[in-house]
Amino acid sequence: QVQLVESGGGRVRAGGSLRLSCAASGRSFVTNAMGWFRQAPGREREVVAAITWNAGSTYYADSVKGRFTISRDSAKNTVYLQMNNLKPEDTAVYYCAADRYSFRDPRDRTDGYDYWGQGTQVTVSS
Repeated sequence: QVQLVESGGGRVRAGGSLRLSCAASGRSFVTNAMGWFRQAPGREREVVAAITWNAGSTYYADSVKGRFTISRDSAKNTVYLQMNNLKPEDTAVYYCAADRYSFRDPRDRTDGYDYWGQGTQVTVSS
């Protein structure tokens, strides 16, 4: 059974930092793109960042460029999201996602991913 388990969420003040982790189990994703999405109350789930299988290319939503960094450790089957200079508008549930197909470019849409974690809450206060 494939599982993606996020951790590292929490509550911080504006300007603070958090590091999210997503550990995969049940299969290897070393040849698969992975991504981070978020969903705020009353809003659709949106892409935050994504990374190719070999970390050779990354994608960021305009709203997080320069503040967030996605990375991966294939040996640990884990993807990370370092979030700096957090803003209240970053408040959301953050989800990790993985593509089932190998060697594809990372997608910026939810339908580009087949496996999802349960989400971790990030709350940024002003």
